[in-house]
Amino acid sequence: MRREHDRPLYMISVAAELAGVHPQTLRIYERKRLINPQRSAGNTRLYSQADVDRLQLIQHLTQVEGINLAGVVRIIELQRELDRTRADLAHAHARLVRAEAAARAAGERARIREVHAALVRVERGGPVARRGL
Repeated sequence: MRREHDRPLYMISVAAELAGVHPQTLRIYERKRLINPQRSAGNTRLYSQADVDRLQLIQHLTQVEGINLAGVVRIIELQRELDRTRADLAHAHARLVRAEAAARAAGERARIREVHAALVRVERGGPVARRGL
């Protein structure tokens, strides 16, 4: 399911105006793979709010921070890598939580079996080993 933020909404002229750049700049950024607008059935570029946000970031980095487009490309690559790493970490954490819960459940089941066995011995009149009961 596509997030609302990623839904293609804006034609190139609107996206350019929202980002404060010329439409030709968006074409250049697309060639440099800084943005990747979706296309309509008629092959018209359609930009999402996420694309516009990225365009505004690119403008900030180039105009305010003085970073050239090669630097912006590298920053975006590093951001994607960081996002992937964070997602991998979140998945690993979720697996760890599930594994810990399973281990606790297995330990509790083993403890229940021990208590049950002790109760059976008591019912039969046998000795009871006092191991933390």
